[in-house]
Amino acid sequence: MSTLLITHPCFVDHDTGPGHPERPDRMRAIDKVLRHEFYSGLVREEAWFREDAEESILRAHPQRYLDMVKAARPEPGGGRVHLDGDTVMSPGTWEAAIRAVGAGLGAVDRVLDKKSNIKNAFCQIRPCGHHAEAERAMGFCLFANAAIAGMYAREKHGVERVAVVDFDVHHGNGTQDIFWSDKDLFFASTHQMPLFPGTGAVSETGVGNICNAPLRSGDGGEPFRDAFESRIFPALKNFSPDLIVISAGFDAHEADPLASLRLVEADFLWVTEKLLAYADKQCEGRVVSMLEGGYDLTALARSVGVHVRAMMEAG
Repeated sequence: MSTLLITHPCFVDHDTGPGHPERPDRMRAIDKVLRHEFYSGLVREEAWFREDAEESILRAHPQRYLDMVKAARPEPGGGRVHLDGDTVMSPGTWEAAIRAVGAGLGAVDRVLDKKSNIKNAFCQIRPCGHHAEAERAMGFCLFANAAIAGMYAREKHGVERVAVVDFDVHHGNGTQDIFWSDKDLFFASTHQMPLFPGTGAVSETGVGNICNAPLRSGDGGEPFRDAFESRIFPALKNFSPDLIVISAGFDAHEADPLASLRLVEADFLWVTEKLLAYADKQCEGRVVSMLEGGYDLTALARSVGVHVRAMMEAG
């Protein structure tokens, strides 16, 4: 069984402008690591520009929101458009955003195909997704990539229960917003709090399907691991998912400029191995991981490296 890597050259064409932390160099840094001989066993495919992408987006976002994003697209050769202070569209953004959604759909297809030799998949994509609420672009995010992938798995493959587990340093308010009232969709998150976007308190539980485990500024590996062991893993076990989608943000790293948790690569390796081991027991190892944050290029590349390595070794 193999690990699938899905990405596309167009992701560097999403131009957020000078000084923006969510920049094209993030893709280049990851590319450099994953070109190493160690990763030669990856099955590599380009993210699809799928005809059903917009239909799939509408499972998580209403038509009026999709229409608004489409209407905001800059013309080829045009400048950048700000949907809010942080969330930018350039002429290359629409293709990148649609292919990011398509990557999640394709990864779900491959992981759930019993005739496939793909056990798990990593989607190296931009723009990020977990801050995009049902009717609001924010935090660098246009469409809720992980939520869309999970809802697609349920609609198209008959998967009954989908879990999204998010270890980005910022709370995945968008995924939480979209999953909030659906008992068969589960969302769990570790994140720094207080911090953007201001959500993610323990008291935010949806219909019993939301599990937040906030961390404090300066927390490192021990509190992070305890949050998973004491809160998230028991809740995940109780939910008993048929598919796990990981919102894989690496900005909780101690070198990251946008927050102040103190995780290192060993912590990302630990949580990845734990999630994969749980998936092996519960859902035949079926895991789709989708890139979210991570803004120090060296820390991002190294953290993605150990994350993907763990997925390959589990496969």
